[in-house]
Amino acid sequence: MTPEEIAGTLTEIFGTADVAAIASGSWQVETSSFRLLVLLSEDYSWLRILLPIVPIEAAQPFLEQFLEANFDDTQEVRYALYEGVVWGVFQHNTSTLVSIDLSSAIARLVSLYDAGLNDVFNRQIESRIRQIIAAAKRQGQSLQSTMQNLERFYTEGLLGEIEQTPQAREQVLGLWRIQLERLWDEIKA
Repeated sequence: MTPEEIAGTLTEIFGTADVAAIASGSWQVETSSFRLLVLLSEDYSWLRILLPIVPIEAAQPFLEQFLEANFDDTQEVRYALYEGVVWGVFQHNTSTLVSIDLSSAIARLVSLYDAGLNDVFNRQIESRIRQIIAAAKRQGQSLQSTMQNLERFYTEGLLGEIEQTPQAREQVLGLWRIQLERLWDEIKA
């Protein structure tokens, strides 16, 4: 893709009001939600698109899940860490890049931005639930007895919020049950 084709694709996606050339071969897309950077290498042979996702302070507990997402989920884009920020990044050789791939990569980056920490948080929670199931099975517990232990922990205040209402506790326990039932048969002791 040429710089002109890249600029045209950006304008098609975001409109002229949001796209600004910040230097030769560099654009910034400013929306009400995010700032996307599109940069060409000095010789225009490589394109890099960058979108800040979350500060490292917020992401620190989930770095393992970000790396796992790079392996399993992010497709043509990647999470990267630079100057205290987790970024969504897309890199591609401009000689083989086509407009549809550029549009797809931008959509994927925006999807990572929109997800923020939700996807990696959910991945971490599922990992912990899997650990709980494995431990329960090693102790010979059934799904029912595991659920009873969780209910007891919530009743005794070992889990949950201090000021948690009975309705909120039941809602949380319902979510526990759904996840335990969903994952129980997948986990081996």
